[in-house]
Amino acid sequence: MEASEPLALAVIPARGGSKGIPGKNLREVGGQPLVARAVAAARAARRVGRVVVSTDDAAIAAVARAAGAEIAWRPESLARDETSTEAVLLDLLDGLERAGQVPELLLLLQCTSPLTTAAEVDGTLDEMLSTGADSALTVSPIHAFLWCHDAEGRAVGVNHDWRQRPRRQDRRAEFVETGAVYAMRTAGFRAARHRFFGKVALHVAPRSRWLEVDEPGDLQVAAALLDAAPPQPLPADVAAVVFDFDGVFTDNRVLVGADGSEMVTCSRADGLGLSRLRSLGLPLLVLSGEKHPVAAARCAKLGLECRAGVDEKLPVLQAWAAERGIDLARVVYVGNDTNDVTCLRAVGWGIVVADAHPAAAAAARIRLEHRGGHGAVRELCDRIEAGRETRE
Repeated sequence: MEASEPLALAVIPARGGSKGIPGKNLREVGGQPLVARAVAAARAARRVGRVVVSTDDAAIAAVARAAGAEIAWRPESLARDETSTEAVLLDLLDGLERAGQVPELLLLLQCTSPLTTAAEVDGTLDEMLSTGADSALTVSPIHAFLWCHDAEGRAVGVNHDWRQRPRRQDRRAEFVETGAVYAMRTAGFRAARHRFFGKVALHVAPRSRWLEVDEPGDLQVAAALLDAAPPQPLPADVAAVVFDFDGVFTDNRVLVGADGSEMVTCSRADGLGLSRLRSLGLPLLVLSGEKHPVAAARCAKLGLECRAGVDEKLPVLQAWAAERGIDLARVVYVGNDTNDVTCLRAVGWGIVVADAHPAAAAAARIRLEHRGGHGAVRELCDRIEAGRETRE
């Protein structure tokens, strides 16, 4: 992305009064509430500058804020079943105009699409901009033959003549609106007062990413698809990886013997992932506030450089990167607690484990699916490796 290109405002509507699935936006998939998953996808996108959750519900606001979003409280008149999403967006933009903060580009993300990734967020906006379109949406290819009943109740084909149906490869390409991401030029949206206006572009996402949560069973389907999905890649230009130790390599617990000896629990899967990162030539560092030798011992076992007993991590991180000529914008930092916040904000890719402290999660760009000591390090390694493979 060029430095001159504007960043978009991502808006996530999350009303508290869901009828089909009570409390839907707070229901968990893959260990995260739906609203937190939407916030995470938006925050991880390179083209997003602000993430705002529009809600009328205090519990949703608390979860969204902990995930790193700003909160826009909507009036009761815009929190009804019949309220349109466009009305919510227009009201929010009116408030931003009064504050002199109207963005040039606007993104709409839906909590009901839990499989949305940062790549789809960026891809939808990039499709709009690269084609000179005014608005865009995420779609998936579909090859179904659709039917309906006509005015007399007879079954008729919608997108085909049932008397002479063409082969799939001979049909015109058709796409289904996924409901995940919409991109708009703000000025055009405010004039049209609808999300589809002017020239509309389509960003085609894989069918495996298409799922809308409308009924309880969809939550189980989403969880299964997330479990089966390959790791989402990190950018191929990552230049170094820095880890906290406690709560990242470990599950943040400690076993204390009668003689005062301490033991921690780590995941054996981390070793192979880290060895693959080293084979990519990536510098790796562990920055730990822990003074006990257990951190240094585990790092020695894994062949990792370790700076232990560090009270102020950011100056050490900055000096370490400067010595190697590494731009912090290309550094991944993985943490889990409040003493990681300054480092998470200073690097290009601040990442936290799934069970991170809310303050750390709010400072991070990405939240991993796994908890500390339970596969988080290996997940990160796999995602970095996937990014390199994507580039190749």
